[in-house]
Amino acid sequence: MPKNAYSNPIIPGFHPDPSICRSGEDYFLVTSSFEYFPGVPLFHSRDLVHWRQVGHCLTRPSQLPLNKGNWNCSVGIFAPTIREHRGRFYMITTNIGNGGNFFVWTDDPFGEWSDPLWIPKAAHSGPVDFENDPSLLFDDDGIVYLTTHRNEQCTLDIATGKRTSEVRTVWEGTGGGNLEGPHLYHIGDHYYLMAAEGGTGRRHRVTIARSRSPWGPFEVCPHNPILSNWHRRDTPLQATGHGDLIEDHQGNWWIVFLAIRDMPTGSPRSHHLGRETCLAPVTWQDGWPVVNGDGTTDLQMTGPLPRSGSSSSSSSASDTPGRSELAPEWTFLRNPVRENYRLDEPTGVFSLTPSPLTLDDFSGSPTWLGRRQTAPECEVEVVLEFSPRSEEEAGLSVFMNNRHHCEIALRGEGGETRIIVRRRIGSLVATTFSQACPTAVLHLGITADLKSYTFFYQDPESGERVIADTQETRYLSTEVATGFTGVFFALYASGPKDGSTNPACFRSLRTSFPFPS
Repeated sequence: MPKNAYSNPIIPGFHPDPSICRSGEDYFLVTSSFEYFPGVPLFHSRDLVHWRQVGHCLTRPSQLPLNKGNWNCSVGIFAPTIREHRGRFYMITTNIGNGGNFFVWTDDPFGEWSDPLWIPKAAHSGPVDFENDPSLLFDDDGIVYLTTHRNEQCTLDIATGKRTSEVRTVWEGTGGGNLEGPHLYHIGDHYYLMAAEGGTGRRHRVTIARSRSPWGPFEVCPHNPILSNWHRRDTPLQATGHGDLIEDHQGNWWIVFLAIRDMPTGSPRSHHLGRETCLAPVTWQDGWPVVNGDGTTDLQMTGPLPRSGSSSSSSSASDTPGRSELAPEWTFLRNPVRENYRLDEPTGVFSLTPSPLTLDDFSGSPTWLGRRQTAPECEVEVVLEFSPRSEEEAGLSVFMNNRHHCEIALRGEGGETRIIVRRRIGSLVATTFSQACPTAVLHLGITADLKSYTFFYQDPESGERVIADTQETRYLSTEVATGFTGVFFALYASGPKDGSTNPACFRSLRTSFPFPS
């Protein structure tokens, strides 16, 4: 690849709503996590292109309660913002359904973050009782501004989390609707208010306005939207929006933003990897930011990268960690029941105790351990050791949400062990493959391409690979499943309602897709 060239997305897979900050030559980036735990993935880079996940901002149930109330998919953590001020890092976000706006802080972004400071709900007369997509500006005079969706703004006491002014709507946007993801910046003599409009679909865009005062009135940029691929059907990179500006340590400007990658699966177009984090260069003309020269972006990009750096991502490698703690790419579905999971350090075996909850359940946390699919063409393999009793089941799932998932598994039925493949597409549920299995140790896996997932296992007698079934990717796409997330590959175990103590053991887990690590 030529010097200063790079590829989008810079953080592939379900990593939406990116926010970025800089401390010296170190860059830190966070993304939304919705109903998954730990929450708010945290990445580090030295060159803005190669990122390594160093953990999460929300690692404790006290920071991230997810099992309360009535749940649907795509709730929980929405649109975080990360900022650094005088050596301290702040991450502010919204827990939809479980408390509203809060922020946490740390003096060491590679370490633990504080317990949350909850921000009292604003007393306004609108129909919405929470203010999602919060952002912070630490101004030069010490005042801290809190800006939320609909471009509502107030000042904030950062020591207590209390609002110190009334809430005002400071800019109505350009008419694209669904004002969200705002960020207020103080650059030179102006305050710039940047926001996303048009919803999270294909009309997603970034717009900006400026003022001499943080309260306005705001002058609208004459070339809005400053970022949109809506009229560019020649690129699979679509739905560009929800951006955050950053000046690198060499004085160049950039924008991180979310986008989707359309899959060539026919009409209508669809995507299933989720909204991903991308990067584009920014220049300034007449005091306005210009993204990538013409306000559009591509999969292949160039720019004055701050330094070459070395890649911190990996591609084909064994994912079985030789340590007692899970690598940060692994995640749970809502707050996990910790005693249902064990990682044996010497052998690298994941032991999962079946939960009474299944992959269909919205409340509570099933025994489920997943990681994002980050490339459309990939393969996942694992060796499962499990002797299921009646109603017990364990296996490997392609999981979009509780109503759209497919799995290959060992299941106890009628006094025997069976290999099954099951699909759930909304209210339609079918076991599409079922065969008696004479062994308690089975090599199984999933191969993915642009159009389909193929489930396979290794025949216990001949050792040959057997194709069990195929599922089209479009039935696990956002266009079908709806929501704001993307596909995971997950290990899982479920059992009868009266409980189970029969662990399923997964070992020799391998993937062939890249991920930040």
